[in-house]
Amino acid sequence: MKRTLIVMAAMWMASANSHANTVTAAQDPWPPFVTDDQAMPGVSVEILAAALKTQGMEVDFKIMPWSRALEETSKGRLDLLPATWFTQERTEYLVYSESYLENELSFIKRADDGFEFTDISSLNGKSVGVVRGYGYGDEFLSAANFNKPEANDLVSNLKKLMAQRIDLTLEDKLVALSSMKEAGLESQDFAFSSTALSTNPLHVTSGKANPNSTLYIEAYNRGLAEIKSNGTFDAILAKYGIK
Repeated sequence: MKRTLIVMAAMWMASANSHANTVTAAQDPWPPFVTDDQAMPGVSVEILAAALKTQGMEVDFKIMPWSRALEETSKGRLDLLPATWFTQERTEYLVYSESYLENELSFIKRADDGFEFTDISSLNGKSVGVVRGYGYGDEFLSAANFNKPEANDLVSNLKKLMAQRIDLTLEDKLVALSSMKEAGLESQDFAFSSTALSTNPLHVTSGKANPNSTLYIEAYNRGLAEIKSNGTFDAILAKYGIK
């Protein structure tokens, strides 16, 4: 009987330890960085999983709308967001990792539109479609000289753009082209501004409401350094055609 109890206790401890070493993460589809394809889950998802694996941790990743994922993470009900842009406002409730890649945020217009972005004033009177909850930068988000109608995702904004319901939308060019292809939209119907709004470093984040947030981010930073040194990081980029 005593031996049975010892075995049962060991099994319970192993199970508890396994659970403790699994972190939850979620985000919306944002190809090629985040996708809903289990075989090719996205650059950011694979980098996160590889980095944490070096630290003895596994990632349970789910797809959900960005606004919900952000809320769940900020309240500590999810552990991590794999791909987050920096805004000052978010530092109040998120812990940021070291950056691992960059996005160049460009305006997207209809192919026959001659608009060129120069500065925020060049958006006067425009209707610029944004994705709910995305961090486009403090200057853009606080500007009052143009409208910012919200949608749940980029594809919705691209369709609104073609229907002339908005004048512009904006996204990283690589993300936009991948999204157009997946949605069956013709890339030649769109054009990108030659001047980007900003270059945004990508971070993994965890909500400050999560008691383990600092532990998770520090573990990720250590793992990121390790996969960069052993070639795993570059192999993931190559897998997705990113150099």
